Amino acid sequence: MADDKKDGQELSEDEKLAAEWEAAMEESGDEGSEESRDDEWAQAMEEAGETDEETAGDAMGEGTDSDVFAAPMEEFGEGSIATEDGGPPPDLDVILDIPVSISMEVGNTQIPIRNLLQLNQGSVIELDRLAGEPLDVLVNGTLIAHGEVVMVNEKFGIRLTDVISPGERIKRLQK
Repeated sequence: MADDKKDGQELSEDEKLAAEWEAAMEESGDEGSEESRDDEWAQAMEEAGETDEETAGDAMGEGTDSDVFAAPMEEFGEGSIATEDGGPPPDLDVILDIPVSISMEVGNTQIPIRNLLQLNQGSVIELDRLAGEPLDVLVNGTLIAHGEVVMVNEKFGIRLTDVISPGERIKRLQK
């Protein structure tokens, strides 16, 4: 076992364990055996009949040039949906009944809490939109269209005047 003192000082538990490990490695003759392991590996590969290049290619998920083939690529028509197993496209009827929240935004503003607490019936809040500007139509908080207010059977409605394209909606989400 290794000495418990080094240059007249007590060794910590970690240092004692390291010294014991070092002594065990010296006894087993494994110290500096990295080269011998490499030699053993090379010898084993020679026995198996593989070269270093083949082994390196296999280890990286590649084969030799003769094993490499281009995968045929399918052409899909517009609007077609491919599945991993090549089966029919997913049934979208499953999601058609999921409820979403639609809201119409006339405008917005920011006011201090002091002014918010002073609001009562008849108070007027100035918004950031001009009269006659289109409303924003939001689905789950995402702008999808602009529209104008209409009356339908004595109820308010909104007539869509401009629908935001899916590509534009994605760009807005990324901002």
